[in-house]
Amino acid sequence: MATNTDLTGCWSLVVPLKPLARAKSRLGRAAGELLRPRLALAFAQDTVAAALACPGVRDVVVVTDDTVAAAALSALGARILPDTPAAGLNAALAHGARSARKLRPDSAVAALNADLPALRPAELARVLEFSSTFPRAFVTDAAGIGTTFLSAAPGVELRPAFGGPSRSRHLASGAAEIRLPGLDSVRRDVDTGADLRVALTLGVGPHTADLNASVSPAHDR
Repeated sequence: MATNTDLTGCWSLVVPLKPLARAKSRLGRAAGELLRPRLALAFAQDTVAAALACPGVRDVVVVTDDTVAAAALSALGARILPDTPAAGLNAALAHGARSARKLRPDSAVAALNADLPALRPAELARVLEFSSTFPRAFVTDAAGIGTTFLSAAPGVELRPAFGGPSRSRHLASGAAEIRLPGLDSVRRDVDTGADLRVALTLGVGPHTADLNASVSPAHDR
């Protein structure tokens, strides 16, 4: 059932981030273990900065227990929330959504991956505008299997089911799939060296771009 509620400028986004020592493990093969945690942080910085630059976004809540990431993302304007459930990705997202709703009960909330270094505010704005007409909506990742974005209108539970083939789980839960064209930057999460090369082609944010020269020419297949 669609809703016509005007949610312009009323979105709270929840961005989950693992401790950097464990983040983006599959990227280590392409980037090396020394660069991997730095790239994970750079991805998150560019994601958060782009989200905060989107006119539809009121605030960004980052759920993380990493002190280095917390300081860097707080400096960008994000609100940091410790992962007190410590029960995995979806528990962290539900925790972040509850915190956002406690602060701003009338806001729509959305979960956004932390590994979208090519994210463009204008594309995210289109996603938010489209999402505002549905109780829950989501964006499938570039592989067509996972999810990079999941929204819930005011008063609607987020019900995140991220991880693995989450597209099918979100569809089964009744969330509307957003199939708008031209959302490459919202769909392009980065888990592997191949993913990173595509993101670089799209055009990444400044934090990831600054590390690009250090990326090893080796890559996974």
